[in-house]
Amino acid sequence: MERPRAAIIGLSGQALTPGEVALLRATPPLGIILFARNIAAPAQLRALTASIQELLGEQAPILVDQEGGRVARLRPPHWPAFPPAASFEGGAAEAAEANAALLGLTCRQEGFDVVCAPVLDLRLPGQHDIIGDRAFSADPAEVARLGRAFVQGLQSAGCIPVIKHLPGHGRAMADSHLELPRVAASRDELAADCAPFQALAGSGAWAMTAHILYPAFDPDLPATLSPGVVGQVIRGAIGFDGVLVSDDLCMRALQGQPGALACQAIHAGCDLVLHCNGETDEAAALLAACPALSEAAERRLAQARARMQQRRRLLDPAALEAARAGRPAAA
Repeated sequence: MERPRAAIIGLSGQALTPGEVALLRATPPLGIILFARNIAAPAQLRALTASIQELLGEQAPILVDQEGGRVARLRPPHWPAFPPAASFEGGAAEAAEANAALLGLTCRQEGFDVVCAPVLDLRLPGQHDIIGDRAFSADPAEVARLGRAFVQGLQSAGCIPVIKHLPGHGRAMADSHLELPRVAASRDELAADCAPFQALAGSGAWAMTAHILYPAFDPDLPATLSPGVVGQVIRGAIGFDGVLVSDDLCMRALQGQPGALACQAIHAGCDLVLHCNGETDEAAALLAACPALSEAAERRLAQARARMQQRRRLLDPAALEAARAGRPAAA
């Protein structure tokens, strides 16, 4: 069977259009990522995720950004609200793990099996607030402690986490959705940013790159497009050998045609690219140019699924609620 393209793409609305169906059949991506524009209510969402799996297969990952706080695609009144990562700073790891497990259960019941969380960037004072309370702490050890709990909670609920944004977005003074940030920190300073990712490098999570220029690592190319940053920093110094996915290629931090950017990111060492805007013609151009999923990426995907299955267990939502609140579970 022919391998899918090494891409995850977005969709335009709350149901597959005829054009999207034709595209997914002709040049199938590995999977799909959904956003608020795709989500109205549980029955509609379950029908959409089921239709995606019918076309791409049951193993096709369906992603969602569901961190809690500001970044949540599943929201009240149909789904519970979850707190931001910063609210767990200094608290019990068990509370963070229980919260992630509850969040994972919510995602899994709607057909999502990959959750783009947790953020392992540092919450540094004075920097752009695009990260802000999405991060656990300014302390790398605290970020690693709570990040590990969050990863384990998602895996216990049957979801694969995506740690982000390697090698670290916390020092950025600009929003990479709008422009290319330049982080002029030294290699020694950036070691602190890398530390949480290094601590979770073998966790079984996927990881997402940052669209940021780090002159100490590469003076010319942002991390997503840099063979040096991916090979020497992410795969090398950090030691991450799992599934590496780019951040959204539609973000304004990157300049160029999506297909060319996809090829450049894959050449740099990313296993997968994200294309999120849901514009079918643009996605078609990207998929036509994007390389097929590599054998190495296929192995990494299988390893991430296996790690999740090892940690998945039957969960009691009431006990998780109690653990998140820091109180004993009812007898």
